[in-house]
Amino acid sequence: MATLAPRMATSEHNTPTPSAAGAEPTPPSEARPAVAAPPAAEAARPGRVKRGVPSGLWLRCDECKETVYRKDVERLMNVCPVCDRHMYLSARDRIRFMLDDGTFEEWDGDLRPGDPLQFVDKKPYAERIVQEQKRTGLTEAALTGCGMIRARRAAIGVTDSGFIMGSMGSVVGERLARLIERATAQDLPVIIVSGSGGGARMHEGILSLMQMAKVSAALARHHDAGGLFISVLTNPTMGGVAASFASLGDLVFAEPKALIGFAGPRTIKATIRVELPEGFQTSEFLLAHGYVDRIVRRADLKSELARAIDYCGK
Repeated sequence: MATLAPRMATSEHNTPTPSAAGAEPTPPSEARPAVAAPPAAEAARPGRVKRGVPSGLWLRCDECKETVYRKDVERLMNVCPVCDRHMYLSARDRIRFMLDDGTFEEWDGDLRPGDPLQFVDKKPYAERIVQEQKRTGLTEAALTGCGMIRARRAAIGVTDSGFIMGSMGSVVGERLARLIERATAQDLPVIIVSGSGGGARMHEGILSLMQMAKVSAALARHHDAGGLFISVLTNPTMGGVAASFASLGDLVFAEPKALIGFAGPRTIKATIRVELPEGFQTSEFLLAHGYVDRIVRRADLKSELARAIDYCGK
């Protein structure tokens, strides 16, 4: 009797033979075609980075928490396009926005801070100064000089909170005092933009404290000579700066929602043990109580300064 040979599993309906003992067979419907390996040169290419959105195009506003396009913020002079928050602006950028193009002449830029006490906290003061100079591009926390504001010549000073919080070291006070004295001699209006979150710089001890009196005395002589002083308060204006020259303006302007005061709210509350009004250190509160003459948006400051100089006959 003839023996029948077994049939080969060639039909697509038949179950494939497992590849190893005990392994589950792969259903034909789930079988995947073989994929060719990438070329060796492409697979081994070093440093291949996946392309995406470049960093730094967007930033988040600390007040409204919205993510905004950085170029829109810069176009508005570092003002949030959503909530109108006036963000940090460096001293050189403030000079650029306030003055007519190409008219700024820096005064006393050769003055450099010393280290009279050989002060050391987390690091030596001399080392801290060098690091701040490299980081900010400034030699100190105050930038002074003269320039034109809509064709009106004025003496300009700006303090920068980016440099050790704009605190008043001996060079800051000396630059501001010389600025005022030169403006008095040349019969120029003085404009000082305060962006200082600190008072006297502790690293220089009593030499730093003396600057408050020195700058205030120079302003008194400027006033006696019939000079005009416009003080512009920005966020923050605190400590010895607020307690000295920043509060002595013939006209006091402030940016919207700026923090202005001497000590912080928690320090005051702990000292006098009195519940303080909400927002009592904002420019809006101070305007309502007569400390500030006008709140001026950053985009309008140049025109307002020119108008004030004309109105005061300077």
